[in-house]
Amino acid sequence: MNKPVKGDGTVGKALEILDAVAQVGRPVRFSELLEDSPHPKATLYRFLQTLTNQGMLSYDEDRQCYSLGLRLVRLAHSAWQQSSLAPLAQPLLDQLAAEVGETIHLAQMENGQVLFVDKRKTTDRFDTLAQAGRVAPAHCTGVGKAILAFMTPERLERALKQQSFMRYTATTHPDAETMIAEFDQIRADGVAYDREEHEEGIISIAAPIFTDAGKVIGAVSIASSTNRNSIETLSAHRERLIETTTQIGAAASAWQFPS
Repeated sequence: MNKPVKGDGTVGKALEILDAVAQVGRPVRFSELLEDSPHPKATLYRFLQTLTNQGMLSYDEDRQCYSLGLRLVRLAHSAWQQSSLAPLAQPLLDQLAAEVGETIHLAQMENGQVLFVDKRKTTDRFDTLAQAGRVAPAHCTGVGKAILAFMTPERLERALKQQSFMRYTATTHPDAETMIAEFDQIRADGVAYDREEHEEGIISIAAPIFTDAGKVIGAVSIASSTNRNSIETLSAHRERLIETTTQIGAAASAWQFPS
């Protein structure tokens, strides 16, 4: 069944179509997009033609597939440079990954979800679902809880309303009450833990990133598999992790990062 059309007029509809193409994760045919589109066939085709003409989408005539266009790639790269912590954090993440030998994630909060903006993978023995450019729930990720715990009450209230509280594993927080109960400990420790709450066999320790004014703007996590580490062994990296996030926060404040 087709999804309902959201508001925001023509621009909103065009962005939803770009999202639909991006979410497939590969070149996609018109028929596939039409299947889940809220728009009539002619309307969807008109949008796709316009987006292709503007370079936001690319069309492969031989395969008859649409994919994200080079203009969109350029815009994304510009956004990454201007509105992402990634360029500022890059050398610090490289250094942290080299020292701890585990996977490093850098994330920011967007509409109640965590957006992973960078990742360092130091081993092929395991991998995480988190990839740069992808979003994940905040309520069951280390970076998400690290950010939520240090939000102002107003921001936290809005963010909690945006959580689905879907149960991914047996240890996923089922509701806001159980997660809020963990926040006092996170604030006391300065770090949050993902105890296999999003993926079975994956754990992490995460620390928030603050501006000089004390506003939380992101988080960094050290993730590992339960075959390699436990929560206790990951805790050994706590001081080094906090040192890294403090340095990122200082760099962001000096650069006047848009928080």
